[in-house]
Amino acid sequence: MFAPDLKGFGKNTGMSYPYSLDDYIAEVREYMYKNGLERPNVVAHSFGGRIAIKAAYSDPFLFSRLVLCGAAGLKPRKSLKKAFKKFAFGALKRVVGREKLKRFYSPDYLAIDSVMRESFKLIVGEYLDYALCGIKNPTLIVFGENDRETPVYMARRLHAGIKDSKLLIIEGAGHFSFIDKPFKFNTEVKEFLLS
Repeated sequence: MFAPDLKGFGKNTGMSYPYSLDDYIAEVREYMYKNGLERPNVVAHSFGGRIAIKAAYSDPFLFSRLVLCGAAGLKPRKSLKKAFKKFAFGALKRVVGREKLKRFYSPDYLAIDSVMRESFKLIVGEYLDYALCGIKNPTLIVFGENDRETPVYMARRLHAGIKDSKLLIIEGAGHFSFIDKPFKFNTEVKEFLLS
């Protein structure tokens, strides 16, 4: 089993420039080459799911099977609350300045350095809805029913867009379904990867 720390995550710090999603895909390819991995099965969570989706779309033969767990990358639904928040931020930043509006930023965004923030902006604005129909790998989509980061409606869109994919919604789990319900998660993923 291999679990890479991608640039800006874990112990792989010191990003010298803001990465795009394509930079992360190139890093995954390099990691696979260095470790002699050919068409591995991939279990990808959240941001890793975003990378796996675009990589599988770009090269259908890069991976074997995919498990997308709480995968990010789809355009979120519009809501009145989000529209108001965006409007308020735009109006207030002209008056008080961006640096005084920390409550508008996510905790994840506030916790990263300036280079990683620029990378975050590049990546979060790239929606991958177009890529789903191009994924040919056998795919298991696993989401927690209480996931607030990547809600269940996104799981259903992934399932509808990726032909012949399998959808699993884990009851009582959130964004980290593999931690919340490890036995259920591990059993289902193992069965899928070995089938």
